[in-house]
Amino acid sequence: MDFSIGELSRETGVKVPTIRYYEKEGLLEAPLRTEGNQRRYRHSDLERLRFIRHCRDLGLSMQAVRDLIELSQHPDKPCAEADLIAVDQLKAVRQRIAHLQRLETELSRIADSCKGGHTVTECNVLRAFADHGLCKDAH
Repeated sequence: MDFSIGELSRETGVKVPTIRYYEKEGLLEAPLRTEGNQRRYRHSDLERLRFIRHCRDLGLSMQAVRDLIELSQHPDKPCAEADLIAVDQLKAVRQRIAHLQRLETELSRIADSCKGGHTVTECNVLRAFADHGLCKDAH
């Protein structure tokens, strides 16, 4: 069974322009073309696109996806490279979480610093947003 680009999009939840972008970037092979020049995708293209989509949903960079696809072309190779990509992504996610937690703490402190009842010129929230030096911690 083969798929049109629209069918591939519906099956994977990946928008048509994104599918074309992945083709241009070499993440998907150029599809077969009908006599009318319509793109036709195979089941392997569907599986590859699902793989790419899931990698991107997990926050992997395009380069990491490209590296994983390349690695998948060599089934007898050790999987240490794939493990490293996963570990690096986990580290990056943990760093973002820590950063977001610092932002949450600071924003909570700023929000609690002014409960209204002041004029705009006396507003602690506006003052805090205007002067990074008023922040309690680095964020």
